[in-house]
Amino acid sequence: MTALVQAQGLARSFGGGWLHRPPVQALRGVDLTVARGEALGVVGESGSGKSTLGRLLLGLLPPSAGTVRFDGQDVGAASRAEWRRLRQRMQIVFQDPFGSLDPRRRVGPQILDGIAIHGLMPPAERGDRLAALLAQVGLDPAHAVRFPHEFSGGQRQRIGIARALATGPEFLVADEPVSALDVSIQAQVMALLADLRRQLGLALLFISHDLPVVRQLCDRVVVLYLGRVMEEGPAEAVFRAPAHPYTRALLSATPRLDPRRRLPRIPLPGEPPSPANPPSGCVFRTRCPQAAADCAAAVPALQPVGAAHRVACLRAAEAA
Repeated sequence: MTALVQAQGLARSFGGGWLHRPPVQALRGVDLTVARGEALGVVGESGSGKSTLGRLLLGLLPPSAGTVRFDGQDVGAASRAEWRRLRQRMQIVFQDPFGSLDPRRRVGPQILDGIAIHGLMPPAERGDRLAALLAQVGLDPAHAVRFPHEFSGGQRQRIGIARALATGPEFLVADEPVSALDVSIQAQVMALLADLRRQLGLALLFISHDLPVVRQLCDRVVVLYLGRVMEEGPAEAVFRAPAHPYTRALLSATPRLDPRRRLPRIPLPGEPPSPANPPSGCVFRTRCPQAAADCAAAVPALQPVGAAHRVACLRAAEAA
């Protein structure tokens, strides 16, 4: 598969400046590729930089360092006209299905906003497009005249998905799109995303803290901790044989219906360090059960531990 989205040396910090406070380093030195039609899962604890990464890839935030390329084009260097064309090809589904909709407007016009802004079709044809979009996400086209408060949480998220699909994007960022929904509704929305991805050939960046959901939906997985990539690889390889101590700890905390298949719980001591004052060397070393003195000396690079499977850990690299 050919690369659609590429990030190299991507970093983003917040704060500092005239406030004279140390900047918060949300993301540091991330290299990432999303292929056409691929689903890439991004997992990690709260504050690991998942949402920041998604917004950087979409150009919603400028990077402090590094570059993002979409279909070979440097997003940061795009002209205004080039950026408008790029915006049609990349969209986002937000976590909060109610907060992402304007409560004062009917849902139909909100779904069509992207088409109207970019002038993608004559106004006379937009009604048919709206009906097709609503049907595509499993909603009655007659509901286009309703307001957001008249829908359930799952229905509102379907509206958000329809709005994201309106411009015909090739790349979709789903930022924890099911975390605010009931479990039964989560499964329905996940099935919808999987079907749409297959039907439309979408490249999907799926951000989540729910590891079983990521395993079900995604081809590859990236594990973030304190703004750095700890492990990446094919989903089955990472879930079957996690190579980083942090990944193993995350998987051990995942509930499983079959008690015979549960991994021994790996407790992580303390709290994640402050992004404003991260540890030297490996950022995970202060909580790592395998940490040694050399872990504080240098940031470990991603090393291969299998086919397309890489890990940023000195101990794992030695074992490999």
